[in-house]
Amino acid sequence: MIVIENVGPAPPKLHNTQWLKRLRWGCLFTLMVLIYGSHAPLITLTKVDGVVPFNPSSCVVIIELAKLMISFMSLILTGRFSALQSCPSLVIVAPYAVPAVLYALNNNLVVLMQAYMDPSSYQVLSNLKIASTALLYSFCLGKRLNFRQWFALGLLMAAGACHSYSSLDLEEMESKDNANEPSRLHITSWGLFLVLVYCCVSGLAAVYTEMVLKRQKLPLSLQNLFLYVFGVGLNLLSSFSTIANGRGFLEGYTIVVWVIIAGQAVNGLLMSVVLKHGSGITRLFVISCSMLVNALISWAVLELQLTPTFLLPVTLIGLAAYLYYR
Repeated sequence: MIVIENVGPAPPKLHNTQWLKRLRWGCLFTLMVLIYGSHAPLITLTKVDGVVPFNPSSCVVIIELAKLMISFMSLILTGRFSALQSCPSLVIVAPYAVPAVLYALNNNLVVLMQAYMDPSSYQVLSNLKIASTALLYSFCLGKRLNFRQWFALGLLMAAGACHSYSSLDLEEMESKDNANEPSRLHITSWGLFLVLVYCCVSGLAAVYTEMVLKRQKLPLSLQNLFLYVFGVGLNLLSSFSTIANGRGFLEGYTIVVWVIIAGQAVNGLLMSVVLKHGSGITRLFVISCSMLVNALISWAVLELQLTPTFLLPVTLIGLAAYLYYR
């Protein structure tokens, strides 16, 4: 008699486990998209006479500090504090300084680029980081993407560009109201170079972080602790310049600002879960979907009008997700 194993329908327990896993990832994805999408509208709500009243540098420091404290408490509550007491070597800890440096560099590049191009051009061209992240993801992590997946990521870039262009009219109207002169799209060769550097650094930061989190067999809470120690240190140094200029560390903080801080801290920790147990490509879909949530919240709360072209990026993102994950 010949016995063939593992043939037939999977046991109900396995189906339930897979269903619960998909449900957890779906809830995590939805929460991250909502937090990402609400970030810009919440910042707009904090503005007084068109100006952000709080110190952005201090806000970043507090976000990093919150993530550091949550990681430390998680390490204690999960009974893994002994891993920290064993005094990890410099070889283990040092790689976590690289993402902090790369993200700090990216934040400064965003500010620097504004002098060499208009905000609309930056918004459109920054979608190139999808391509740079995918290329680095494939090259550095050895993850081969098939033609269908590359095509899906191309659709994701197209969706971002379409969404950016659909908001140009609104931005031009705002510029005319504020400056009483027509805005003009412009970008210099130096600005184009900075955009390419920004996209490469952004992709490298995400891919490198994923590589470190996955290759080191350490608890995620401990890895987050290492990451955010360097993050707090670098951002604290950068905030000293604004404090020295006479702006208080907590000046202009309101309830909405604290909501922003809480949301960004939670999102940073959730992103670590995605990079540790999932894929950096998922991060790209989160960011792309958050653009749509951003537009919907701005329409509902800030009374901005949605153009008919809004349906095009919605369709492209949905098609990209279907092609990539099917």
